[in-house]
Amino acid sequence: MNFNSLKYAVFLPVVFALFWLCPARFRVPILLLASYVFYMAWRPIYLLLILLLTIGNYFCALQIAKSEKHKKAWLVAGIVGNLGTLAYFKYFYFLEDVISLITKPWGGDFHKIAIEIILPLGISFFVFEFIHYIIDVYRGSKPVTNFLSFALFPSFFPTQIAGPIKRFQDFVPQLTQDYNLTVADFDEGVFLILAGLFKKMLLADNLAVFVNGGFSNIQLFSGFDMWLFAIAFSFQVYLDFGGYADIARGSAKLFGYRVPVNFDFPYVAGSTTEFWNRWHMTLGSWLRDYLYIPLGGSRTGKWNTSRNLVITMVLGGLWHGAEFHYLLWGLYQGVCLAINREFKAMRGNWTGFSTFLDSAVGKRASICFTFFVTVVGMAIFRAQDSTAVVAVLKKMLFIDTTFGATSNLVAVNYPLIYPGAFLLIPILLLGQYVCIKVRDYVRENQQPLYLRAAYGALLIFTIVAFAADNAPRFIYYQF
Repeated sequence: MNFNSLKYAVFLPVVFALFWLCPARFRVPILLLASYVFYMAWRPIYLLLILLLTIGNYFCALQIAKSEKHKKAWLVAGIVGNLGTLAYFKYFYFLEDVISLITKPWGGDFHKIAIEIILPLGISFFVFEFIHYIIDVYRGSKPVTNFLSFALFPSFFPTQIAGPIKRFQDFVPQLTQDYNLTVADFDEGVFLILAGLFKKMLLADNLAVFVNGGFSNIQLFSGFDMWLFAIAFSFQVYLDFGGYADIARGSAKLFGYRVPVNFDFPYVAGSTTEFWNRWHMTLGSWLRDYLYIPLGGSRTGKWNTSRNLVITMVLGGLWHGAEFHYLLWGLYQGVCLAINREFKAMRGNWTGFSTFLDSAVGKRASICFTFFVTVVGMAIFRAQDSTAVVAVLKKMLFIDTTFGATSNLVAVNYPLIYPGAFLLIPILLLGQYVCIKVRDYVRENQQPLYLRAAYGALLIFTIVAFAADNAPRFIYYQF
């Protein structure tokens, strides 16, 4: 069930009414049932998958908590079970391709297994939540003994498909709190949902038309064109995923629950490290706590730290999908993080340059440089395969200067005319700056009811009037 669908527009108010009209003791079961209905709306058979994983991890954690002799064995079994499930559904075909690629030079005749595997929605997100849970229980956290509360943790429908990735220590205690919905919380929930729909349906989906045409016809365009497409995609994926996160937070807020913030204006970051502190924040913190630090983090010397960063981001890239271009994207991010860390350690030796970077002009220059470094990574991420990655990067680096006779945006009927494309970067960056100012103003000043109502009505009108003709799924539904 898509957040931007008519089904969800009916589903959410119905669940909301049932939740608050029923006695408090029925609220967790109602949300659990609603979450399973939400998941079954796509492919009912996969409800069995999330149920089996829930039962398995529930009992695995209990065994970890009470067993001293076999504690580690239960942990390993739990991790293997979770990762094995994820690997089967998400990486089976990828592993076949890797084996075929390895055996081919040696004359091997690898026969692929004729099997059709459909990737379950949200599996990458709730598997990471299960792994976090059993690891933290192994480290000493108390397991959740109430099965219904535990079952709601991974299946909670606002975060079920594309996060944010929750921590059970933050989420589960909220289920037992005596909470009454306030007007302020209802306001915040509704406006987060409207803001998310605005980002997704009005901005991201319209940018998608522009982006899809460019990345589907790389050979027709110049290097400058591809930079425009890559920049447009950078904002498309941010608005699409950020819109989803806003709707998730707003939906959760309507039931009195808080889920983590996932984005904090990442394109105003002044370094790659800061970017990852602002972008997909719950994934970044998960990779840090359950992969980077266990690998040794920054405790094992400069080169090992760089190695750990690269390994972490390569695996983070593969988490997004079983494609070589996701692996390349992760490698790129890891190398950028390692370079950024080394640069930060060395800049103290360059007094004049360091003073410039700390100035207002220097900070803005750092933001611009970081943005364009990020855009290159987004181009790798968006490319359809590793061959397309090479083609896109050759264009963007102006190595390949050949392009088709129709190399302009008008020729392929894009929504932006070619001269107008020059305005794309400043418009999007200015829009982000305005959003920051509006957010800060709203936080600091409680607006009167008539202004909030007018603002909500304006959002609804613009979404309905200017939304793209189609309603594509959120980008991160595929991960």
